[in-house]
Amino acid sequence: MAGTEPTQGARGQFGPNDWIAGARKLLVAKSIDAVRVEAIAKEMGVTKGSFYWHFKDRDDLLKRMLMAWRDEATEQIIFRFESRGLLARDLLKDLLGLPFHGAAAQQAAATELAIRAWARRDEMARAVVNEVDAKRLSYVAQCFSAIGFGIAEARARAFAFYGYELSEALLSDQGTQAQKAERRAFIERLLLGAPDFSPEAADGAGKA
Repeated sequence: MAGTEPTQGARGQFGPNDWIAGARKLLVAKSIDAVRVEAIAKEMGVTKGSFYWHFKDRDDLLKRMLMAWRDEATEQIIFRFESRGLLARDLLKDLLGLPFHGAAAQQAAATELAIRAWARRDEMARAVVNEVDAKRLSYVAQCFSAIGFGIAEARARAFAFYGYELSEALLSDQGTQAQKAERRAFIERLLLGAPDFSPEAADGAGKA
């Protein structure tokens, strides 16, 4: 039935994205256990039956909610950054600012925290979180490689970079705005410094 479109009167004004948004709201406010068709319908003020115009069952909703988060939190962000045509170093500097984008960043962090909590006990959610982490780490490592770092160091710097971003997003209440700016500047100096192409560094790399 999920593939059959009813009349506008039967569907009302709610589409699949509205159900996904309602499910995400309950996930963030409570837990994955609270994400039930009846509860979402009650929040939206619609009948449970209208849910089945868009989804086969609850599992279908949960899967599509995860896919929507994956695309919004990774694919769309990478596309927006890539479309600006910035140099790799400037891309990384801009990425460092993502956790500080006000209410939007706080909402994104709350969603991510809820999904990661869900992933601790659900294989489907864990697979998507692992996919998102791998995609983000790979993208950041590519940026470090473009700056001039070797593959191993680019991966290590990407991991430290990503760990910092997650920490700022999930610990958003820690520190004043000035302290957050200090932390961001420190990470920028620490990780975005120019690669060392001195003879000593090259010699050390050869001995490693």
